[in-house]
Amino acid sequence: MKTFFRFLLVTIGSVLFSLNINTFVHTAGLLPGGFTGITLLLQEVFAKFLGIKIPFAIFYWGLNIVPAIICFKYVGKKFTILSIWSIISVGFFTDIIPGLDVTNDILLCTIFGGIINGVAISLCLLAGATSGGTDFISIYVSEKTGRSIWNHIFIGNVIVLAIFGLLFGWSRALYSIIFQFAGTQILNTLYKRYQKSTLLIITEKPDEIVKTIRETTGHDATLFKGEGCYTGLERNMLYTVISSDSEEKLIREVKKTDPMAFINLLQTKMLKGNFIMKKQD
Repeated sequence: MKTFFRFLLVTIGSVLFSLNINTFVHTAGLLPGGFTGITLLLQEVFAKFLGIKIPFAIFYWGLNIVPAIICFKYVGKKFTILSIWSIISVGFFTDIIPGLDVTNDILLCTIFGGIINGVAISLCLLAGATSGGTDFISIYVSEKTGRSIWNHIFIGNVIVLAIFGLLFGWSRALYSIIFQFAGTQILNTLYKRYQKSTLLIITEKPDEIVKTIRETTGHDATLFKGEGCYTGLERNMLYTVISSDSEEKLIREVKKTDPMAFINLLQTKMLKGNFIMKKQD
């Protein structure tokens, strides 16, 4: 049932992704990031300079073969299989789904297209897959380093956009940067696997809470002994760092274990040390 739900979520994300391309991206003449953008750029180059119209799927599927093989070997088999389904679906749906007549305003297409693009990719990521291309690369690097590189991917996309601007005009390229920036911010907001959170937990049940942390997140904690300044009594404070996508679940479980626990949640900007990431399945 879980696998079916993941495939369903990936399919919804792929349909939304394809519909967004044919509705907002084509209307405004934008260039999305990653291999999607490279595919659209190649399509336009072949059409304009060679007079050949090549389906989206041919370029998109071809570009994703090597990254898919790498991820299958180093990241996770089920993750890659789901991602391949996403790639096949995006290529297929983009070539057959007609775009909707929503608006011809370039700025509206840019902003809302970027938002929808970020949501569509996030659906795939939340299902344990990716839409392929540079997402494959970012997932691979993040699995190896534990760091989010979405903003680095954005910089790489700017280079592709520079080529796009030279060939087809800078206005379209500049609007495309706004499109990609909007999508990147949605990704950073909705998908938090590679973001870190620090929890400081003051509790009278440190052993039980440590067990809860281990069972819920797979991470451990450090126990500090202190003294409550108001009461003068000894206090136990647990320090732990977890992936941000686990924070809400962990807080719920901690409160079940110790309703009186005092929890301080901090956003971790940088982490140096041995932080084990759960492998994609």
